[in-house]
Amino acid sequence: MVEGDKARLVAWSRELRGVHDRLRAALRVTQQALTDGEPAEPATRDLLLFCHGFCAALTAHHRGEDGELFPAIAEQHPELRQTLSYLRQDHSMIAYLLAGLQAAVDRAAAPTELDRHLEGLAAIMESHFRYEERALLTVLETLTLDADPDAVLGPF
Repeated sequence: MVEGDKARLVAWSRELRGVHDRLRAALRVTQQALTDGEPAEPATRDLLLFCHGFCAALTAHHRGEDGELFPAIAEQHPELRQTLSYLRQDHSMIAYLLAGLQAAVDRAAAPTELDRHLEGLAAIMESHFRYEERALLTVLETLTLDADPDAVLGPF
């Protein structure tokens, strides 16, 4: 293997960590937009924008993993199929939580309700990211996958 090939292989683990870090930052910005609003007022325009962007980015990330990354891992590492199944279950749970957040934002829910949605989502998301990183980063350092990182991990 030439050095450039090895650098590209290792890049998948860095790509995943980078996307997770950017999603964590987007969640913090969204939470801050809620904190910056008036306690008794409905969601601010900034919060609506950040929530929409965050929800879309997280959804695209999981869609790319389910459609591109996980099938490649399952093919090259069949021993990880159960782990991938657990991660897909997390994706379904996170999608459900995102839908609840989006519905609350759309109906201009009170900040306390929005905060509960964001806190619950943050807890599940962080647990999922840590598990995924523990289970997959080493595999991603050797994964052979010729694909666009934006298609695989989401354009974030």
